[in-house]
Amino acid sequence: MDALRIILQILLVLTSFLVVLLVLLHKGKGGGLSDMFGGGVTSNASSSGVAERNLNRITIGLAVLWAIVIVLLGLIQRVSA
Repeated sequence: MDALRIILQILLVLTSFLVVLLVLLHKGKGGGLSDMFGGGVTSNASSSGVAERNLNRITIGLAVLWAIVIVLLGLIQRVSA
């Protein structure tokens, strides 16, 4: 059980880092802080390229994996206590 917990904790750290990195890679949709630093210039904000759609899919997949790891760690904690 300890080996599984260690593997899940390592996976949690990796997925947390990757989710933050991928969220920061997303293009700003306008309004808010993204316009403050980007100058407010938007070109075709409504159209999304293939790279942006793939980035969305990867980010959502990693976020789901992150949530599953959190739940599994909570279940392991409850069972071992």
